Amino acid sequence: MNSAMGEMMAGEYTIGELMCTCIARQIVDGEVLAQGLATPLVAAGYLLAWHTHAPNVYFASAIGQSVCREGAPLGLASVEALWLDKALRYFGFISAVCDLLPVARAREFFRPAQVDPSGSFNNIAFGKDYRMPRLRLPGAGGIPDVTTYLDNVCLYVTRHTRLTFVPKVDFVSGLGHVAGRRRGRGPTYLVSDLGQFDFENGRMRLTHLHPGVSIEQVQSKTGFPLECATPVRTTPQPTSDELHLLRVAIDPLGIRRLEFLSGPERRQALRAILAEEKRGDGGGSRQTSRKASGSSDG
Repeated sequence: MNSAMGEMMAGEYTIGELMCTCIARQIVDGEVLAQGLATPLVAAGYLLAWHTHAPNVYFASAIGQSVCREGAPLGLASVEALWLDKALRYFGFISAVCDLLPVARAREFFRPAQVDPSGSFNNIAFGKDYRMPRLRLPGAGGIPDVTTYLDNVCLYVTRHTRLTFVPKVDFVSGLGHVAGRRRGRGPTYLVSDLGQFDFENGRMRLTHLHPGVSIEQVQSKTGFPLECATPVRTTPQPTSDELHLLRVAIDPLGIRRLEFLSGPERRQALRAILAEEKRGDGGGSRQTSRKASGSSDG
Protein backbone atom coordinates (compact mmCIF):
# COMPACT_ATOMS: atom_id res chain seq x y z
CA MET A 1 0.00 0.00 0.00
CA ASN A 2 1.43 3.42 -0.92
CA SER A 3 0.44 6.86 -2.11
CA ALA A 4 2.80 7.14 -5.05
CA MET A 5 -0.10 7.68 -7.45
CA GLY A 6 -2.22 9.87 -5.24
CA GLU A 7 -4.37 8.84 -2.32
CA MET A 8 -4.74 5.08 -2.81
CA MET A 9 -7.66 3.06 -1.50
CA ALA A 10 -7.08 0.59 1.32
CA GLY A 11 -10.16 -1.57 1.71
CA GLU A 12 -13.20 0.69 1.89
CA TYR A 13 -11.30 3.76 3.08
CA THR A 14 -8.42 5.81 1.69
CA ILE A 15 -4.99 6.06 3.22
CA GLY A 16 -5.74 9.74 3.83
CA GLU A 17 -8.80 8.84 5.86
CA LEU A 18 -6.75 6.33 7.84
CA MET A 19 -4.11 8.99 8.55
CA CYS A 20 -6.83 11.46 9.61
CA THR A 21 -8.14 8.99 12.16
CA CYS A 22 -4.60 8.36 13.42
CA ILE A 23 -4.13 12.11 13.92
CA ALA A 24 -7.51 12.43 15.64
CA ARG A 25 -6.71 9.62 18.07
CA GLN A 26 -3.64 11.48 19.29
CA ILE A 27 -5.73 14.43 20.46
CA VAL A 28 -6.51 14.86 24.16
CA ASP A 29 -9.70 16.71 25.10
CA GLY A 30 -9.07 20.25 26.32
CA GLU A 31 -5.68 20.82 24.71
CA VAL A 32 -4.73 23.60 22.31
CA LEU A 33 -4.25 22.42 18.72
CA ALA A 34 -1.96 24.57 16.59
CA GLN A 35 -2.28 24.37 12.81
CA GLY A 36 0.00 25.79 10.14
CA LEU A 37 -0.78 26.70 6.55
CA ALA A 38 -1.75 24.21 3.82
CA THR A 39 -2.27 21.24 6.14
CA PRO A 40 -5.84 20.05 5.41
CA LEU A 41 -5.08 16.47 6.50
CA VAL A 42 -4.22 17.78 9.96
CA ALA A 43 -7.25 20.08 10.03
CA ALA A 44 -9.52 17.15 9.17
CA GLY A 45 -7.95 15.07 11.94
CA TYR A 46 -8.39 17.86 14.48
CA LEU A 47 -12.04 18.30 13.48
CA LEU A 48 -12.63 14.57 13.69
CA ALA A 49 -11.36 14.61 17.27
CA TRP A 50 -13.59 17.61 18.06
CA HIS A 51 -16.62 15.78 16.64
CA THR A 52 -15.93 12.62 18.63
CA HIS A 53 -13.90 12.45 21.84
CA ALA A 54 -12.44 15.96 22.25
CA PRO A 55 -15.25 18.58 22.20
CA ASN A 56 -13.33 21.02 24.43
CA VAL A 57 -10.21 21.59 22.35
CA TYR A 58 -9.03 25.02 21.22
CA PHE A 59 -7.94 25.63 17.62
CA ALA A 60 -5.00 28.00 17.12
CA SER A 61 -4.44 28.63 13.44
CA ALA A 62 -1.95 30.52 11.32
CA ILE A 63 -4.99 31.31 9.15
CA GLY A 64 -6.27 34.52 10.67
CA GLN A 65 -3.73 34.19 13.50
CA SER A 66 -6.49 33.56 16.00
CA VAL A 67 -7.89 31.08 18.52
CA CYS A 68 -11.29 29.49 17.97
CA ARG A 69 -13.44 26.79 19.63
CA GLU A 70 -15.81 26.14 16.72
CA GLY A 71 -15.33 23.91 13.70
CA ALA A 72 -16.38 24.28 10.08
CA PRO A 73 -16.12 22.11 6.97
CA LEU A 74 -12.82 22.48 5.17
CA GLY A 75 -12.80 25.05 2.37
CA LEU A 76 -10.43 26.87 0.05
CA ALA A 77 -11.85 30.23 -1.03
CA SER A 78 -13.74 30.77 2.23
CA VAL A 79 -11.35 29.15 4.70
CA GLU A 80 -10.63 32.43 6.53
CA ALA A 81 -14.27 33.02 7.44
CA LEU A 82 -14.22 30.79 10.53
CA TRP A 83 -11.02 32.29 11.93
CA LEU A 84 -11.95 35.89 11.22
CA ASP A 85 -15.63 35.71 12.23
CA LYS A 86 -15.62 33.22 15.13
CA ALA A 87 -12.27 33.94 16.81
CA LEU A 88 -12.12 34.27 20.58
CA ARG A 89 -8.97 36.37 20.26
CA TYR A 90 -6.55 37.49 17.57
CA PHE A 91 -2.79 37.17 17.86
CA GLY A 92 -0.03 38.49 15.70
CA PHE A 93 2.64 36.01 14.65
CA ILE A 94 5.22 37.20 17.20
CA SER A 95 2.67 37.28 20.00
CA ALA A 96 1.44 33.77 19.15
CA VAL A 97 4.94 32.28 19.07
CA CYS A 98 6.33 34.16 22.07
CA ASP A 99 3.30 34.57 24.34
CA LEU A 100 0.49 32.12 23.51
CA LEU A 101 2.10 28.83 22.48
CA PRO A 102 4.73 28.58 25.25
CA VAL A 103 2.02 29.01 27.90
CA ALA A 104 -0.70 26.97 26.15
CA ARG A 105 1.66 24.00 25.56
CA ALA A 106 -0.03 23.34 22.26
CA ARG A 107 0.09 20.21 20.14
CA GLU A 108 1.11 20.75 16.52
CA PHE A 109 1.58 18.47 13.52
CA PHE A 110 4.29 19.35 10.98
CA ARG A 111 4.94 17.81 7.57
CA PRO A 112 8.71 17.40 7.07
CA ALA A 113 10.48 17.20 3.73
CA GLN A 114 13.28 15.31 5.52
CA VAL A 115 13.39 13.73 8.95
CA ASP A 116 16.22 11.86 10.67
CA PRO A 117 16.15 9.17 13.39
CA SER A 118 16.26 11.78 16.19
CA GLY A 119 13.20 13.58 14.83
CA SER A 120 15.06 16.66 13.60
CA PHE A 121 13.44 17.73 10.35
CA ASN A 122 14.05 19.94 7.34
CA ASN A 123 11.67 22.17 5.39
CA ILE A 124 14.33 24.58 4.13
CA ALA A 125 16.18 23.07 1.16
CA PHE A 126 17.72 19.92 -0.29
CA GLY A 127 21.48 20.11 -0.72
CA LYS A 128 24.47 21.19 1.34
CA ASP A 129 24.83 24.71 -0.04
CA TYR A 130 22.10 27.02 1.26
CA ARG A 131 22.78 29.62 -1.43
CA MET A 132 22.71 27.07 -4.27
CA PRO A 133 20.46 24.21 -3.12
CA ARG A 134 19.34 21.32 -5.27
CA LEU A 135 15.75 22.26 -4.39
CA ARG A 136 14.39 25.14 -2.35
CA LEU A 137 11.57 24.00 -0.03
CA PRO A 138 8.63 26.09 1.28
CA GLY A 139 10.66 27.33 4.25
CA ALA A 140 10.74 27.00 8.02
CA GLY A 141 8.09 29.57 8.97
CA GLY A 142 7.72 29.43 12.76
CA ILE A 143 9.06 25.87 13.07
CA PRO A 144 12.49 26.85 14.47
CA ASP A 145 10.77 28.99 17.09
CA VAL A 146 8.20 26.57 18.48
CA THR A 147 10.07 23.25 18.24
CA THR A 148 12.66 24.53 20.71
CA TYR A 149 10.12 24.66 23.55
CA LEU A 150 6.99 22.61 22.69
CA ASP A 151 6.45 19.20 24.32
CA ASN A 152 3.80 17.93 21.87
CA VAL A 153 5.42 18.11 18.44
CA CYS A 154 4.03 15.52 16.01
CA LEU A 155 4.91 14.77 12.39
CA TYR A 156 3.08 13.36 9.37
CA VAL A 157 4.36 12.15 6.00
CA THR A 158 2.02 11.33 3.13
CA ARG A 159 4.63 9.43 1.10
CA HIS A 160 7.09 7.31 3.07
CA THR A 161 10.35 7.14 1.06
CA ARG A 162 14.11 7.21 1.55
CA LEU A 163 14.08 10.79 0.25
CA THR A 164 12.18 11.83 3.38
CA PHE A 165 13.53 9.44 6.01
CA VAL A 166 17.28 10.12 5.95
CA PRO A 167 20.25 9.43 8.26
CA LYS A 168 20.96 13.17 8.55
CA VAL A 169 18.89 16.12 7.37
CA ASP A 170 20.49 18.67 5.05
CA PHE A 171 19.28 21.58 7.20
CA VAL A 172 17.55 21.65 10.59
CA SER A 173 14.32 23.63 10.74
CA GLY A 174 12.64 21.53 13.46
CA LEU A 175 14.65 20.45 16.50
CA GLY A 176 14.56 16.78 17.42
CA HIS A 177 15.88 14.77 20.36
CA VAL A 178 19.37 16.25 20.40
CA ALA A 179 22.03 16.91 23.00
CA GLY A 180 22.00 20.44 24.33
CA ARG A 181 18.24 20.92 24.22
CA ARG A 182 17.19 23.02 27.21
CA ARG A 183 13.40 23.17 26.85
CA GLY A 184 10.63 21.05 25.35
CA ARG A 185 11.42 17.80 23.61
CA GLY A 186 11.65 16.37 20.14
CA PRO A 187 8.71 14.83 18.27
CA THR A 188 6.61 12.33 20.18
CA TYR A 189 4.68 10.83 17.27
CA LEU A 190 4.84 10.37 13.51
CA VAL A 191 2.29 8.91 11.11
CA SER A 192 3.06 8.07 7.48
CA ASP A 193 1.19 6.26 4.75
CA LEU A 194 2.85 3.03 5.96
CA GLY A 195 2.55 3.13 9.74
CA GLN A 196 2.83 4.91 13.07
CA PHE A 197 5.96 5.70 15.04
CA ASP A 198 7.02 7.06 18.41
CA PHE A 199 10.41 8.36 19.55
CA GLU A 200 11.16 6.09 22.48
CA ASN A 201 14.58 6.90 23.95
CA GLY A 202 14.92 9.76 21.45
CA ARG A 203 14.92 7.63 18.29
CA MET A 204 12.14 6.94 15.79
CA ARG A 205 10.52 3.57 16.47
CA LEU A 206 7.85 1.70 14.51
CA THR A 207 4.84 0.95 16.73
CA HIS A 208 2.03 0.19 14.23
CA LEU A 209 1.82 -1.05 10.67
CA HIS A 210 -1.12 0.06 8.57
CA PRO A 211 -3.24 -2.86 7.31
CA GLY A 212 -1.48 -4.74 4.50
CA VAL A 213 1.98 -3.29 5.18
CA SER A 214 4.98 -5.36 6.34
CA ILE A 215 8.00 -4.37 8.42
CA GLU A 216 10.18 -5.22 5.41
CA GLN A 217 8.27 -2.70 3.27
CA VAL A 218 8.76 0.05 5.83
CA GLN A 219 12.48 -0.72 6.19
CA SER A 220 12.99 -0.72 2.41
CA LYS A 221 11.56 2.82 2.27
CA THR A 222 13.48 4.14 5.30
CA GLY A 223 17.01 5.44 4.85
CA PHE A 224 18.30 4.28 8.26
CA PRO A 225 17.99 1.09 10.36
CA LEU A 226 14.46 0.76 11.69
CA GLU A 227 13.80 0.26 15.37
CA CYS A 228 10.61 -1.68 16.20
CA ALA A 229 8.42 -1.91 19.27
CA THR A 230 7.63 -5.30 20.74
CA PRO A 231 5.13 -6.14 19.48
CA VAL A 232 4.44 -4.04 16.38
CA ARG A 233 0.67 -3.71 16.25
CA THR A 234 -1.77 -3.08 13.39
CA THR A 235 -3.34 0.35 13.02
CA PRO A 236 -7.09 0.13 13.77
CA GLN A 237 -9.21 0.89 10.72
CA PRO A 238 -11.52 3.92 10.65
CA THR A 239 -15.02 3.24 11.92
CA SER A 240 -18.08 3.84 9.79
CA ASP A 241 -18.95 6.85 11.97
CA GLU A 242 -15.49 8.35 11.48
CA LEU A 243 -15.69 7.88 7.71
CA HIS A 244 -19.14 9.45 7.59
CA LEU A 245 -17.94 12.47 9.55
CA LEU A 246 -14.88 12.94 7.33
CA ARG A 247 -16.82 12.63 4.08
CA VAL A 248 -20.02 14.48 4.98
CA ALA A 249 -19.49 16.88 7.89
CA ILE A 250 -15.77 17.69 7.86
CA ASP A 251 -14.47 17.56 4.30
CA PRO A 252 -17.27 17.07 1.75
CA LEU A 253 -15.08 18.68 -0.93
CA GLY A 254 -12.22 16.23 -0.41
CA ILE A 255 -9.63 18.93 0.25
CA ARG A 256 -7.55 16.51 2.36
CA ARG A 257 -6.71 14.64 -0.86
CA LEU A 258 -4.64 17.59 -2.10
CA GLU A 259 -1.80 16.52 0.21
CA PHE A 260 -1.37 13.36 -1.89
CA LEU A 261 -1.35 15.09 -5.27
CA SER A 262 1.19 17.11 -7.24
CA GLY A 263 1.65 18.71 -10.64
CA PRO A 264 -1.22 18.71 -13.18
CA GLU A 265 -3.26 16.29 -11.07
CA ARG A 266 -3.19 18.70 -8.13
CA ARG A 267 -4.03 21.72 -10.31
CA GLN A 268 -6.98 19.87 -11.79
CA ALA A 269 -8.23 18.91 -8.32
CA LEU A 270 -7.88 22.50 -7.09
CA ARG A 271 -9.96 23.81 -9.99
CA ALA A 272 -12.64 21.19 -9.39
CA ILE A 273 -12.81 21.94 -5.66
CA LEU A 274 -13.04 25.71 -6.23
CA ALA A 275 -15.79 25.22 -8.80
CA GLU A 276 -17.77 22.97 -6.46
CA GLU A 277 -17.26 25.37 -3.57
CA LYS A 278 -18.53 28.25 -5.70
CA ARG A 279 -21.68 26.27 -6.54
CA GLY A 280 -22.33 25.97 -2.83
CA ASP A 281 -22.00 22.18 -2.59
CA GLY A 282 -19.52 22.48 0.27
CA GLY A 283 -17.07 24.91 1.78
CA GLY A 284 -15.59 26.24 4.96
CA SER A 285 -17.96 29.09 5.85
CA ARG A 286 -20.69 26.96 7.43
CA GLN A 287 -20.44 25.98 11.05
CA THR A 288 -20.14 22.27 11.73
CA SER A 289 -22.37 20.72 14.35
CA ARG A 290 -20.93 17.92 16.46
CA LYS A 291 -24.33 16.24 16.09
CA ALA A 292 -23.65 15.58 12.41
CA SER A 293 -22.31 12.06 12.92
CA GLY A 294 -23.93 9.07 11.31
CA SER A 295 -23.32 5.38 10.82
CA SER A 296 -23.13 5.04 7.06
CA ASP A 297 -20.14 5.63 4.78
CA GLY A 298 -20.15 8.67 2.58
